[in-house]
Amino acid sequence: MTFIVFFLAAIIVIFAAIQLNKYGDVINQKSTLSGAMIGTFLIGGATSLPELTTSLTAVYIDNPDIAVGNMLGSNVFNILILMVFDLIYRKKRVFNRVEQSTHLPVAKAGFVMTALLVIAILWDNSPSFFHIGFEMYLLIILYLFVVKKLDHEEEDIEVTSDLTLKQGVIRFILAAITVFLAGSTLTISGDEIADQTGMNSSFVGSFLIAAATSLPELVTVLAAFQMAKYSLAIGAILGSNLYNLQLLVITDIFHQKGAILNMTSLSNVMTALLGLMMIFLTIYALQRPIVKNVIIYALPSLTTIVLYFIATYIMF
Repeated sequence: MTFIVFFLAAIIVIFAAIQLNKYGDVINQKSTLSGAMIGTFLIGGATSLPELTTSLTAVYIDNPDIAVGNMLGSNVFNILILMVFDLIYRKKRVFNRVEQSTHLPVAKAGFVMTALLVIAILWDNSPSFFHIGFEMYLLIILYLFVVKKLDHEEEDIEVTSDLTLKQGVIRFILAAITVFLAGSTLTISGDEIADQTGMNSSFVGSFLIAAATSLPELVTVLAAFQMAKYSLAIGAILGSNLYNLQLLVITDIFHQKGAILNMTSLSNVMTALLGLMMIFLTIYALQRPIVKNVIIYALPSLTTIVLYFIATYIMF
């Protein structure tokens, strides 16, 4: 029954998150607020709301391993999604066709941020201020630096929706409430699965719950690849990963018992190291010279997929 509840909650999270993105776009079209502000804080926050909800619920039920594992695992699963589609569309040589200057700073920032988390988890009783880990302050500084460095120009937004701003806001709020309820159920049932089966909480958070909360990104990347908007797909994944790490900061703020990474098991290091290797392969794929041979081109994606399943098996 617990597994049934878990999978039903996962399905609801997926569909509600898709609606969040849809109605966030309506608000983007109809609001007088800047497109950058809406895109960064509203739509970006909307697609990451499942991760935030599940991690905050994990903090509430005092399971920091699920809270941290969910964020790290979501980032890993996001890159897996990108690499799977790159392998499927290998003849398009996606990474050779996008602008490096747009994506490399974000990918490299993600690598540095994840490395900081590895150090903090391995460091026994790493320093904290106001019950928040020192590394979390560094994550915020790095994120702001990357946002300022990219400094995207405003773009004209095409109005395609017939809904009014009020209708968009109301439906967005309803979808957000649905994600909150379903995401909480996902975490609680995931915690029960860990107890009933003896599975490691880090495994449940990093792979089961993380995969469920990352499925909205899968839908986004699928649509982008089908429309041949490869830069959008890569940007959505890399940007979402940076955003998730900022949500980990929020999770630490709500964890009142001390710096959350000091309370997690070392098994989360496996997920973080996996994330580092996957980001490294992404950076390599982005900045290497143009490759004509399809098999050689596909090696980074294939390696990433194999690494993911090996790590999943070891963690299980």
